[in-house]
Amino acid sequence: MVKKIYLIRHGQTYFNVRGIVQGSGVDAPLNEQGFAQAAQFHSAYHDVPFDRVYISTLMRTRQSVQPFLDAGLPHEQHRALDEISWGHREGTRITPEEDIEYHGILKAWQRGETHLAFAGGESPEQVAARQKPFIEEVLRGRPDEETILVCMHGRAMRVLLCQLLNYPLSAMDLFDHRNLCLYRVNYTGSMFSVRSYMDTQHLG
Repeated sequence: MVKKIYLIRHGQTYFNVRGIVQGSGVDAPLNEQGFAQAAQFHSAYHDVPFDRVYISTLMRTRQSVQPFLDAGLPHEQHRALDEISWGHREGTRITPEEDIEYHGILKAWQRGETHLAFAGGESPEQVAARQKPFIEEVLRGRPDEETILVCMHGRAMRVLLCQLLNYPLSAMDLFDHRNLCLYRVNYTGSMFSVRSYMDTQHLG
């Protein structure tokens, strides 16, 4: 049996529009555009026979899949799917012009220094460690679930994709993302393969 994983990033929030870091410490709701994106995704994929929906503990992921939950699909929340903690940078606005520290850390991660974190935050390696039990339990340990929908967050999604595809965490930025984009990943029991990359066709 091939397990089909529909992996989406949450819809747009006001913080996304303003370029403000949310991380796991800012529990921001979707904005009007985000709710529209959620409705568009549901319209495009409501006929997919999902066995279960998995979301993070943050409201923006629940709101992004709420139409599926309203239809009665079973769901579970997992902290493993929460966004990386950006520590003291959460709630601050980031631009290339005004923040050397933020972009310096991103470049360090690309060099392989994925043990680094902002003060009070998490490193990519710590995010990967908390995701591993989820991967083992849900993606490998539940053979009765053939098709699942997973809604999470941009940086955490990059970490998860690296783990599924056996990429080093330094390659995270190969996996681009936008609000309510879709990655479709198949698991054959021995390996994962990407069937759709950052698909946004459902958004028009």
